[in-house]
Amino acid sequence: MGREHWVAVAREVAARLVADAVARERETAEPVAEVALVRDSGLLPLMIPADHGGHGEDWATAHAVLAVVAAADASVGHLLGYHYLHVWRTSLFDVPATAAALDRATVEHGWFWAGVANPRDDALTVSDVDGGFAVAGRKFFATGASVADRLVVSGQHATTGRKLTFTLDARAPGIRYLGDWDNLGQRRSASGGVEFANVALAPDAVLGWTPEPDDPRAQRDSLAALGFQLVLSRVLAAIGRGAITEAARYTRETSRAWPASGVEHAVDDPHILAGYGSLISRLDAADLLVDAAADSFTAAAARGDGLTATERGETSLRISAAKTVTSELATEIASRVFEFTGARATAAKHGMDRFWRNARTLTLHDPAVYKAAEVGRHLLTGEYPTPGGYS
Repeated sequence: MGREHWVAVAREVAARLVADAVARERETAEPVAEVALVRDSGLLPLMIPADHGGHGEDWATAHAVLAVVAAADASVGHLLGYHYLHVWRTSLFDVPATAAALDRATVEHGWFWAGVANPRDDALTVSDVDGGFAVAGRKFFATGASVADRLVVSGQHATTGRKLTFTLDARAPGIRYLGDWDNLGQRRSASGGVEFANVALAPDAVLGWTPEPDDPRAQRDSLAALGFQLVLSRVLAAIGRGAITEAARYTRETSRAWPASGVEHAVDDPHILAGYGSLISRLDAADLLVDAAADSFTAAAARGDGLTATERGETSLRISAAKTVTSELATEIASRVFEFTGARATAAKHGMDRFWRNARTLTLHDPAVYKAAEVGRHLLTGEYPTPGGYS
């Protein structure tokens, strides 16, 4: 159907989300309705290959969709972006038949995917048992897991210490969702903890082991971490877009000119005009930077096992640059728009603080200063970022 069609679908979803965004964010309920909305729209199989029953779109289309959805609701954009990553991640492993079967089942059943694989939280243990494995432990953050149909999970093998990645039914016996996500922002992202009490894992649900650093597959495998950084960069840019869009509407319809401005209407105040103009210009540039990073990521993924350390490093730098800029700009925009809307815009009924809270929460996922340091280190020494959970 093409990118234009799916962006139009995303706009329809966004219109539904914007209509009650403030009210939904005040509730503590999990985003069941939001996931159902996205499922019904047909966006979940966007990137599944056509020969597996999906829409066969690429990362560029996925990012165009995410930009629209996340501007309307950052939590839903976060969930959808991670869904695309987890569906795509199955193709990184040398189990093509398994990946194809999961794709087809996702299309057939309308599965929403989430993950349990926080890089800083190696608290899941995978033990050998008769007929397969058992998974035990607790993860403190698992975005979307409690409202998912299927999970991509990583855990440490009890005997070898190596990381094993596998899939699970999100409702499998022994999985308990803690419902403890009550953070400042991203309130509808279902990012609470999850416990595994000796959850049964069949051998055919295993995607693979993390390859050793000298394995030719290591560069390809390490792209997953970059994918998460790229999605977060897109969501942060979209938060800035959402904040400006909402603030501009308020300025046009409600803001009053300041008495000392010498104008009758806020939209004629030169300070407000210049303020909006500067922010939107920089945001447009940031979106282009994320687009370039997405293109680099797509090219790196297409290289497969032939991806070199240099190619991977260049992609990592582009994404680090995008993450640095969008992290700084999203929080700045979400704060500065209050200068252009006025005191009445701080009323709770408008919910305009949600943009800053969402941006501030996401920027704490991993500090952008370390992304900036990666870019600076390469400039000064030529060194590429070391592949890891965040780079």
